[in-house]
Amino acid sequence: MKTPVLRTLVPLLLLALAAGPAAAQKLYRWVDENGQVHYGDRIPPQYADQDRDVLNQRGVAVGREEGAETPEEARARMEQEKAAKAIEERAQRDRMLLQTYQNVDEIEMLRERRIDLIDSQMIIQEQSLKTLRQRHADQVARAQRFAPRNTAADAPPMPEGLAEDIARSESDIQTQERNLQKKRDERAALNAQFDTDVRRFKELRGL
Repeated sequence: MKTPVLRTLVPLLLLALAAGPAAAQKLYRWVDENGQVHYGDRIPPQYADQDRDVLNQRGVAVGREEGAETPEEARARMEQEKAAKAIEERAQRDRMLLQTYQNVDEIEMLRERRIDLIDSQMIIQEQSLKTLRQRHADQVARAQRFAPRNTAADAPPMPEGLAEDIARSESDIQTQERNLQKKRDERAALNAQFDTDVRRFKELRGL
């Protein structure tokens, strides 16, 4: 008596042989989650994530195909790729440190130049912000003489464009404050990066 596997495989092989080489199709063999072996000339959707053997017309395995990636496999692959990328970036950074600097003093000198540049930019921004705030204060003080800010019965109406000027000044101040904060963040990040570079350079040099 033929086993269940042979009863499944024999008709497929006979069909492939009868069709001839020109019409030959791939035959697959895969194992489901219950350990049951299956054969077929196409993979049913419910078994798409199963790895399978590719068979020739005699039922001999001639290759192997991987099944569709499961969500768990995708997450594991992404984590592996992320870890490998981090290792490669670390190696590149190490090579850069060793090729660029001869000693710690050179790293510190570059740090000072970069920090000085950011500090100069921040001074300019702080001066600009001071000017904007003074202009805004003058505009607000002027607006106090006019209605509706001045509630006196005989207060004249606010000149055309003054309210828009105040709103524009407030917007410019907010923009400049954000830009200044970005520079502060950039300075802190740059300083932290140089601290890391100094520590790593010492490790690589055995200092």
